[in-house]
Order: sequence, then structure tokens, then C-alpha cells
Amino acid sequence: MSTWGGDEMDQILVPVRLKRRRRSPDEAREQALASARRILLAEGPAGVTLSAVAQDIGVTHSVLSHHFGSVAQLQSALMGAMVRDLATALAEAVAHVRSDVGGPKAMVDIIFNSFDTNGAGQLAAWIALSDRFEHLEPVRHAVNHLVDAVNEKVGAPSGDTPRHIPSALLFIALCAVGDSLIGEPLHAMLGRDRHAVRRIATRLLPSFLSAPLSPS
Repeated sequence: MSTWGGDEMDQILVPVRLKRRRRSPDEAREQALASARRILLAEGPAGVTLSAVAQDIGVTHSVLSHHFGSVAQLQSALMGAMVRDLATALAEAVAHVRSDVGGPKAMVDIIFNSFDTNGAGQLAAWIALSDRFEHLEPVRHAVNHLVDAVNEKVGAPSGDTPRHIPSALLFIALCAVGDSLIGEPLHAMLGRDRHAVRRIATRLLPSFLSAPLSPS
């Protein structure tokens, strides 16, 4: 006799089949884009296909085609999502500059992380090689806000941005892009650790901002 007040046979649990929740169209698209991003970072642009993403998330090719139409539209959607993430990261850098939390290092870390860990370096190379620079337009406003925030910090007159501020940020961005794409083998060749370029950029940024560069 069971101590729970009933016969042992009454205590046998019958497995219940749970009904699988159907994903909304927005959820399905987000899952597909997350998969496409993983594939881009692991295999490069050539790996981002409808078949690869469908297999990764466990749906049929036709289901994915229903959401994106074609591989070109899937790739455009991925570019757009990653560009928005980059713009968000630059907005975070603006907030750090204006709050003075972490100083130049915080801004450099955010920019380097965006291009390296978050895949913006691979995205930039992909956009450049496919000549689809229109996807970068949303970043323009974020970059301008970052320039304005740095301009406010270094005390330049309102509305008058010295040339050396955009030049300094251009230097940081190009370092971050290059480091994300080919930094690892170059570090090994030159006997430097993985974050060497990041440290150099952090060290040089204050001097770039305080001493205007010669116009060219």
C-alpha cells in the first residue's frame, strides 16, 4: 500500500505529450538571423545559405524561404541586423564618453569588441567585398554622435569639431577592423599577444585627442 493514500497502481504517471509552441514569424526570423550570424563568424559569407541556416535551426528550406524569400534577402537582413548592433555599440560608447566611466579604454574596448567578438569586422569585409555600402548608412548617425561626444569631452567650441577628433576615431576604427580580420596571425608572427593592438590604441588615443594632427 502506498503511503500517499492510494494504491500503487494509482500512482503510475502516464507521460503527457506536450504540444510544441508555434513560433511567431518574428521569432522565427530572429532565430534564423542568429543562426546566420553564427555561420558567418564560423565559415564566412559563403556559408550563409538558406540550406545551412534551415539545417541549423531544424526547419525546411521552404519554411525559411517563406520568411526571407531568397538567400540574398536573408543576407541583407543579416547585414541590417549586424549594422544595427554596431550602431547600438557605438551609442554605448557615446554614453561612456559622456559619463566618463572607464575613460578612453572603455571606448576603445567597446569598438574593438564590436568588430572582433560581435562580428562587425567580418561584416565590414563582407559589405566591402560585395560592394553593398548602403547597409552602413545607419552607422553614420552613431559615428557622428560619437564624434560629438568626444568633442564635448575635449572642450572644443560647440559646433566646431577639430579635424583631429574624427581622425583619432578613424584610427581606432581601422585598428579594430584590421585586428579583427588578420590580427591573430600577425600577432603570432610578431610575438605579440592577442590584445596588443587594443592596448596600443588605448595608449595613443589621449595624445591624439589632445594634440591636433597636421592637416593633410
